[in-house]
Amino acid sequence: MYCLIVENESLDYTAIMERCGVGNNPVQMVVKNIANLEEFYDSTDLIGIYNYCLKNITDPEILIQVIKYTDAHRAISTLNILLDMLVLNKSEDDNLVNVRVMCAKAISNYKDTSTVTTLLACMNNKHEHYKVRLACADALGRIGDKYAVKPLIDLVEDEEEKSVYLKESATFALGLLGDTSAIDPLVAILESKQGFLDKFTFLKEKIVEALGKLNFHNKKVMKALKHSLMDSSPIVRINAIEAIMNSEDEDAVDIIKPCLNDDDDEVKKNALIALYNLCGRNILDEIIELPIYCEFVKTEAQELIDEYE
Repeated sequence: MYCLIVENESLDYTAIMERCGVGNNPVQMVVKNIANLEEFYDSTDLIGIYNYCLKNITDPEILIQVIKYTDAHRAISTLNILLDMLVLNKSEDDNLVNVRVMCAKAISNYKDTSTVTTLLACMNNKHEHYKVRLACADALGRIGDKYAVKPLIDLVEDEEEKSVYLKESATFALGLLGDTSAIDPLVAILESKQGFLDKFTFLKEKIVEALGKLNFHNKKVMKALKHSLMDSSPIVRINAIEAIMNSEDEDAVDIIKPCLNDDDDEVKKNALIALYNLCGRNILDEIIELPIYCEFVKTEAQELIDEYE
């Protein structure tokens, strides 16, 4: 929960900043001094001090640390300042961009749905720095407002959007939001853009991961996940195995078993762990005894028995 704070007008914020060494001492010393203020001031006064810092200090390194300190209080007054910092500071300087990224992360912790419009505006602004857009997409997923679902889907589907990393963040956010309306668009992207996705494996990984979170009893999702078990990327295959393991599908064991003969050892290992999670010790004994499985899988199965049984 965040709180409404009326700042203490009797505090001399300028004097406090001087005692902290702002403008005179090395940054790390200033940061430490500001952190130590919690020993001398109560929550209300600290919020006023932090807000003053956010409005008046220009050093990015100090600002990032102060934003972190504000998270313990989450005052409405601070949220408004963070929103202003996110929107108004358009500098391309990497350090100031990182301040805005930290603002988006801090804003998401409030879980305040009134911030969604601002975050969407930043995310959809193609003239914004890509790091800020990524942070806003991630924040939208963490806030959990379903109002963000359609804009996130539109972003993932936008063929004119050049930032694949932004599409990844939007896909991840959709998985966090858990709205089933994202299933059809994500499945369609996975099925129709294989040439594009093969160049950007990370996006494909995020789509498979998101589909695994969105619906455990959807035929389209299961079809897409099974198809992903044959993908050229081992990470995509591993993500698909995990999603199928968690799907509660009655055929999950039979779907995963062939992955024990995958060309990649990590895929084999993850398939083995998934089967163990689904079936317990018996499946390990079966794998060790059957001649159709390679020595690597049998050794891994025995190690699981030795470690957990």
